[in-house]
Amino acid sequence: MAEPKLTAGEKAKVAWYVARMAKRGIADDRQYGGRVHQGDLEKKVERVLDGARKREERLTEK
Repeated sequence: MAEPKLTAGEKAKVAWYVARMAKRGIADDRQYGGRVHQGDLEKKVERVLDGARKREERLTEK
């Protein structure tokens, strides 16, 4: 599936979530094999992308 075009606000949200994922990755001590949980942030990014897809579908229907 092609990635939807994102608005400025959606881009900002995705960038924020990716930055938080990177911060968590850096904070991980790697002593136990990198057990940092990122699933919650990944779900938030997917939610933003799903909203953008739905928005594009609504706009193309008109």
